[in-house]
Amino acid sequence: MSDSAPQPTSTKPYLLRALYEWCCDNGYTPYLAVRVDSSVRVPREHVRNGEIVLNISFGATSGLNLGNDDIQFKARFGGVAREIVVPISHVTAIYARENGQGMAFPPPQVETDSEDAAGQSASPPATPPRLHSVPQPGEADRPEGDHEPEPPPRAPAGGHLKRVK
Repeated sequence: MSDSAPQPTSTKPYLLRALYEWCCDNGYTPYLAVRVDSSVRVPREHVRNGEIVLNISFGATSGLNLGNDDIQFKARFGGVAREIVVPISHVTAIYARENGQGMAFPPPQVETDSEDAAGQSASPPATPPRLHSVPQPGEADRPEGDHEPEPPPRAPAGGHLKRVK
């Protein structure tokens, strides 16, 4: 038996595929929250605070491939078809738009656009990205892929949790 056993693959791409399938099977719209840096190919004009939220439903994408290393598909942004490539390591969450159920992942250490004189990337932001709120059922439908979800409302002072059954 060898001392250098191969490293097992990450569970993250398998979890992403499982939650994508769960969303589709239950009639929900799967959304991805992605931390953006130079390795992520998305329309930069839709990036907010270093992240983008993408609708990856069947109707919003073409040629969706949820691979072990990256997620690739084509989607329309403002009516213009764009090629999207997201490294798995940059996905910070996958969730259902309709109810917010899904899974969050630790944010990656990402490059920034600013570099110092030695060519070293500046350190990543100190605060992790926030997930955007998910529209509630009954809200006016907006065109898929052509909008960013609104940021979540602030918790009331005291941070009380409400049990929902």
